[in-house]
Amino acid sequence: MTAHSTSTHSTSAQSGAAQSMPAVDERGLTAGQVADRVAHGQVNVQSTKTTRTVGQIIAANVFTLFNGIILAAMIVVLLTGRWKDAVFGFVIIVNTLIGVVTELKSKRTLDKLSILVKSRNLVRRDGHDEEVDAEDIVEGDVLWIRAGEQVPADCEVLESWGLELDESMLTGESATVKKKPGDKALSGATAVSGLALARVVAVGERSYAARLTAQAKVFTRTKSDLQDGINTILKFMTFLVVPLCVLLVLSQMNRVGGWNAAIATGQWRDAVVSAVAGVVGMIPEGLVLLTSLNFAIAAMRLARRNTLVQELEAVETLARVDCLNLDKTGTITDGGIELTGVRLLPDSTATPAPAAHEVLEALRDVCDEPTPNITGAAVLAGLRDAAYELTDADGRQLQAFAVRGEAAGAGRGGRGRVISRVPFSSSRKWSSADVRGTGSDGAATRWYMGAPEVILRALYGEYPEVRTAIDAQARTGSRVLLLACVAADGASGTPERGAASTQRDPAPSPEATANEAVANDAAAEAAIDSCAIDPRAIPVALVVCAESVRPDAARTLAWFREQGVRCRVISGDNPLTVAAIADRVHLCADRAPRAIDARELPEDIDELAAVLEDVDVVGRVLPNQKKAIVQALHKRGHTVAMTGDGVNDALALKEADLGIAMGNAASATKAVAQVVLVDSKFSHLPDVVARGRQVMANMERVASLFLAKTAYSALISLGVVLTGIPFPYLPRHITYVGALTIGIPAFILALAPNTRRYMPGFLRRVLRFAVPCGTGIAISVLGAAWILPRALHLDTAVAADLTQLRHICVLVLFALSVIVLARVAQPLRSWRGVLVAVFALAGVAGAVIPLVSNFFDVALPRGRFVIPTLVALAAGMLVLALCVAAGKRLPDAMSTMCARRRHVTRNK
Repeated sequence: MTAHSTSTHSTSAQSGAAQSMPAVDERGLTAGQVADRVAHGQVNVQSTKTTRTVGQIIAANVFTLFNGIILAAMIVVLLTGRWKDAVFGFVIIVNTLIGVVTELKSKRTLDKLSILVKSRNLVRRDGHDEEVDAEDIVEGDVLWIRAGEQVPADCEVLESWGLELDESMLTGESATVKKKPGDKALSGATAVSGLALARVVAVGERSYAARLTAQAKVFTRTKSDLQDGINTILKFMTFLVVPLCVLLVLSQMNRVGGWNAAIATGQWRDAVVSAVAGVVGMIPEGLVLLTSLNFAIAAMRLARRNTLVQELEAVETLARVDCLNLDKTGTITDGGIELTGVRLLPDSTATPAPAAHEVLEALRDVCDEPTPNITGAAVLAGLRDAAYELTDADGRQLQAFAVRGEAAGAGRGGRGRVISRVPFSSSRKWSSADVRGTGSDGAATRWYMGAPEVILRALYGEYPEVRTAIDAQARTGSRVLLLACVAADGASGTPERGAASTQRDPAPSPEATANEAVANDAAAEAAIDSCAIDPRAIPVALVVCAESVRPDAARTLAWFREQGVRCRVISGDNPLTVAAIADRVHLCADRAPRAIDARELPEDIDELAAVLEDVDVVGRVLPNQKKAIVQALHKRGHTVAMTGDGVNDALALKEADLGIAMGNAASATKAVAQVVLVDSKFSHLPDVVARGRQVMANMERVASLFLAKTAYSALISLGVVLTGIPFPYLPRHITYVGALTIGIPAFILALAPNTRRYMPGFLRRVLRFAVPCGTGIAISVLGAAWILPRALHLDTAVAADLTQLRHICVLVLFALSVIVLARVAQPLRSWRGVLVAVFALAGVAGAVIPLVSNFFDVALPRGRFVIPTLVALAAGMLVLALCVAAGKRLPDAMSTMCARRRHVTRNK
């Protein structure tokens, strides 16, 4: 069914629909029909969420394998009656609560911000246009599909004003598809140009996009090196903890005379508590918590700066970016465009005054699409306000005059003159309109406006003077468009709805009007499908627009240069224009940017990658070329971030490692982006990248601390199993040492400022640090537990002697853990040194404060135990230093061995 137009325009009666839309007879659903469909669940529920639900957050923080092990260990210890040794369980509960509360707070912040960028669509209900959220669309709704929008639900086109859809996210085909009445418009497709009225036929899970894989509609989950590294560690620990736990229980039971004796004497309690001490130490319980906490806090901090992170893992990707592709409009410039001049070309000046008037009215007609783009809107505003300079071919300034849309249907100008049009498309880079003449024969003229290089390349003539004039304007940083015309032999595009019905001079009959619109349909659809410029067209005028550069653009680009991020400007505009603007903001510091026309780029990805190494600005880029540029940079091993605001940027944003959309971007562009700059300020990008680097660098510090504890706990447990000695400390001891040297300091370090650039190899560096440190501590503590009983004549079967031995072992463990903390916190000539000193003193103070000392069973040595303790400390520091030194040489030795092996293999 096709809704027939009755007049040129109507303005929505609803406050939500600010844009003037063509008037149609279709009234849409009534309020009662909408309510009935909502009651029956026929609503367009969106599956993509910015954040996890409350239930998912609680489940992710509470129901984990390690939390289960800790809870089980806590219950076992409580059954022994040693509740002081179960403190570790309460610490985990507090940590989990902190994680849940922080992530919920982050969720609230992000959800509030996401409302500002939520997609809204224009529907027609009860005869009026109103804007609703995408999830409020119901089956049977009559929906306006506007340029720049992503189709929210499966629709059938009722009427089209040159609608073209990009279905690449659904089909993989980059060519746009023209839609006629009766055609399907599938959810997930993107309107690149034109306008259409459509009826929703499938919503929610029944829509086409919902039946595809998740990546077909929006994006794939961001790859996280940090998460992958931590998951690898956790998988390894899962296989290690359970067997060691069993072996620890068996060894401690055997130490007290076996199961029967242990149960008969009650010493099973000591055996169980000792085994739990080893298990608790091996679990990096705070590592997962701090990782998710760090991501959530980073996202929350960015949200306060009007930056919406749609995937928490994208925070990490921010740190890895070394290539930033910038869209000029809306990024370097503020997106504001104004018409500054119209220069008539030689072929249009035979009769200056009439030609100027005709050219300006034609310019207005070409731009006056139902949904003009930002350039078209700027031209219309400039013509309306006469805010431009009008010059003839010789450079003489003429009197500018206002050309307003109110003239429509008045015999001259307006949409009443337009027979048909081809709307602007970023893939074509031009638009056209067939305009009825004012003479007695009513002969029509076809007017083209668009990128000068694209139009001139299609014409018969060379027009060197025109090209020279275009280049001269482009070098000033102005955006230049070319207006050309030719006698129209037939309609060039979609018939302009209502054009015939509003033409009054001469006044056609209603029958003639209807017949004319129908007769034009076939020719119009054939012409818009071919989308070819008539080579007989003649350049008539240059349309010059100016863009204002963001005041913070130069400072922001300078920051990226200092951070080693290579910035390129990728734009659909003239490369000379883009290069001039890039030079104004010092894109390449003191060097002039190297620019290239995208039409000269090779299609082969490898060749393209080689060309891009020496290019700073790429102009006249097509949407599929932006995607190819990202792919080429990936070929060279770069991590690419891409900014954009237009629908033509969506493909490249989806391909990039990190897609960054402006807040005023098309809804389809925001849908594929991982980060949205809500207030569209380019100056937020340094904060975005710096926050990502902070997360990665700090999490490396934190992971090193936690895994050092895991390493020494596992090695000590293994040593205890092999030798059958008592476990050298209790669960409360590891809680005390862990809190002062790992838990609390790690929380502070994780949130501290850190500007270190990202370096690949997170897991390798963490293990290279943690394993030698853990090995050194384990050898030192085990050595003290083996040697001191013999040297001091201590009987570990006697409770007092075992307690004294554990006091010394805990002191050695604490001192060496402080040294590891100091290594992680470097440089120490700052607040970090104070941090280490404060926690070292806190540990010592706790040993002399009766309340703390009695609760955690820690004490400083006295009498004959002082010197042996000092010797054990000195020996431990020496062992730790040797292990660290060996750890630094080990990778070099392994690399040398591998190189020798490859050399021998080649010789054979």
